[in-house]
Amino acid sequence: MATVDVTIRGAGAFGLSVAWACQKAGASVRVIDPNGVAAGASGGIVGALAPHVPEQWNPKKAFQLESLLMAEEWWAEIENTGGEPSGYARTGRLQSLPENMLALAQERGINAQTLWQGRAVWDVVPAQDGFAPKSGSGLLIHDTLTGRIHPKQACQSLASALQARGGEIVPDAPHEGHVVWATGWQGLEELTAQHTRLVGAGIKGQAVLLDYDARTAPQLFVDGLHIIPHFDGTTAIGATTERDFDAPFTTDAQCDALLAKARAAVPALQDAREIRRWAGLRPRARTRAPMLGAHPFRKDEFIANGGFKIGFGMAPLAAEKLAKLILNGENTIPPDFDPVKSL
Repeated sequence: MATVDVTIRGAGAFGLSVAWACQKAGASVRVIDPNGVAAGASGGIVGALAPHVPEQWNPKKAFQLESLLMAEEWWAEIENTGGEPSGYARTGRLQSLPENMLALAQERGINAQTLWQGRAVWDVVPAQDGFAPKSGSGLLIHDTLTGRIHPKQACQSLASALQARGGEIVPDAPHEGHVVWATGWQGLEELTAQHTRLVGAGIKGQAVLLDYDARTAPQLFVDGLHIIPHFDGTTAIGATTERDFDAPFTTDAQCDALLAKARAAVPALQDAREIRRWAGLRPRARTRAPMLGAHPFRKDEFIANGGFKIGFGMAPLAAEKLAKLILNGENTIPPDFDPVKSL
């Protein structure tokens, strides 16, 4: 086994993305994960790359915008290198719009013209038939910034690209070179064990996959529910957010509730066949922001973790920024993402 410049612990979205960014910058990389590629939260089925609303702008929202805007080119290079589809597409999103929220939605549309730099729009549009949410107001919100990705397939795409350029993905190996910890909820538990209070935890999510082909249509967001048409002709519904649970990797009646809610909101899904259900733990630090930077308890090592519900959307820029810090000592990561802020 050859000596490498960077060792990454964790073969999920963050770990593989950081490995890819380091590899593109000329470093040799090895990803270590005893459970294989996308074994944790990154093996889910939802994959919404949805922006924060265009208001009350802050560094986290600006960072996410930049990452979402660079995603198409970033994922295309990965697909071209490894030959595996990621399921990425910037297909936009339709959201239900209650009548009492119309003025706020229009105000956000005006904000988006500036905050989104003219590169995407947020509009109020007439409701439509077909794959769309019902609307009592007769109106919907449509934005063109939202993207979608197939989480597990995206990780496989990254893995193929890394290996095509000589990167290693192995179940175990000694640490060599720079070390990055991208170990999800287990990593947050390890941080908590080394600290005096909770650093982060795994939040359970459940989702349902349907046999419904709307692969070119915008995804839907209605009453807190993401409904995502994937590139392979399936449609995902999710996800729950559960802080209290007994069986983290087992689905239950909450999936029935998701399905009923989705079918009530989107009549087109009424007869769609259920393919499977998913349950897993997603890492959440003290805030939804990513933990990105120097490891607070391991000298000269690094962390890529957190980013609750926004990890795949943040991954392209997060990976590029962390790679620059690791390889060049260049730190342009927003201060709020510093892991010490989650302690």
